[in-house]
Amino acid sequence: QVQLVESGGGLVQAGGSLTLSCAASGRTFGSYRMGWFRQAPGKERELVAAISWSGGNTVYADSVEGRFTISRDNAKNTVYLQMHSLKPEDTAVYYCAASSSPLFPSKIVKERSGYDYWGQGTQVTVSS
Repeated sequence: QVQLVESGGGLVQAGGSLTLSCAASGRTFGSYRMGWFRQAPGKERELVAAISWSGGNTVYADSVEGRFTISRDNAKNTVYLQMHSLKPEDTAVYYCAASSSPLFPSKIVKERSGYDYWGQGTQVTVSS
């Protein structure tokens, strides 16, 4: 079992930046693939970014490509999401997710069902 705790959310003006952190504990050896999802009120949870165990493979939603960067520090059991040039449409609860699978197929990493563990989420609000 893996426990995930997100932090770093808050209120920011459009064009600003935030960095989210996800601290993993428990059986972290099972956290092969990590991802950030977000869910706005009334909308489905969607992938923001995902990263492989080594950090060598990443995938981003088209809407955040070039603005967000996902990274991980396995020694610290932490995954980060650096967000720049934030837009009001980025407003959502951001969730950290982990998969026990080391595989990184393009389609699976974008699906909620591709992850086994989830954090409670951290609110990101971007004002215009």
